[in-house]
Amino acid sequence: MNPNLEELLRQTDRIMNSTNDGRMGSSSVPPSSVHVGVDLGTAYTVLILLDEHYKPIAGEYQFAQVTRDGLVVDFVGAVDLLRGMKSRVEKRLGFELNSGASGYPPGVPQAEVRATANVLYGAGLDCTGLIDEPTAANNVLQIKDGAIVDVGGGTTGIAIFRNGEVVYTADEPTGGTHFSLVIAGSTGTSFEEAEELKKKPGEQQRLFPIIRPVMEKVGSIVNRHIAGYHVDRLYLVGGTCAYPGMDKVIEEYTGVETILPGNPLFVTPLGIAMNT
Repeated sequence: MNPNLEELLRQTDRIMNSTNDGRMGSSSVPPSSVHVGVDLGTAYTVLILLDEHYKPIAGEYQFAQVTRDGLVVDFVGAVDLLRGMKSRVEKRLGFELNSGASGYPPGVPQAEVRATANVLYGAGLDCTGLIDEPTAANNVLQIKDGAIVDVGGGTTGIAIFRNGEVVYTADEPTGGTHFSLVIAGSTGTSFEEAEELKKKPGEQQRLFPIIRPVMEKVGSIVNRHIAGYHVDRLYLVGGTCAYPGMDKVIEEYTGVETILPGNPLFVTPLGIAMNT
């Protein structure tokens, strides 16, 4: 695994959650050397920029439901969202962004992959690369053997690696959106209120028993897809995996050692940007 992973994720977390304006002049970061990644997730859209050494320099992320299970369901909304994020990051950097890469869950039809590229074009970015999300995640993790489990807002993606090469991929519905639906149903709140509840540290322990069955469903998906392969380690990525205790549930359910990197929300977007 990447020996610099935790430091990279700490740097990314600081950049993405910075409260200052992060202003950087174009003389500090040559525009031609910037690598741009866009992750149109079911729950969060992430825009991240790396320098020529693939270190994070700027970015933004925002909750938005413009895709569902890897499919763009609100094209105009996605374009407007990304255009606004791009404009704010450009203002901080002091120069325009002209191109970027994006990602997609494994198994998504090519027509939908093209729709993802068209969102970038609509926002003023030439789409210079499209990569499946587990492979993008491994640009960051750099594992040789094992399985990457990417649990996003809408789907759970799995990629099995042998000697650094993908030998199997799959993607099934079940993710953070399902957490929110279960919370909403159990507490009598709206979906939007449930989304906020699950992110509050003071509520997460109380809600854990409610959403544990959904975590176990993710574990059952993993078990089904790694059957027949010798997988001795799972690597969790995707924002949903940040929920406290999820890694323990997956490990207990599957019986496979489970590793949770720093802030799992940013692993795949970083890997997408590295694909440019």
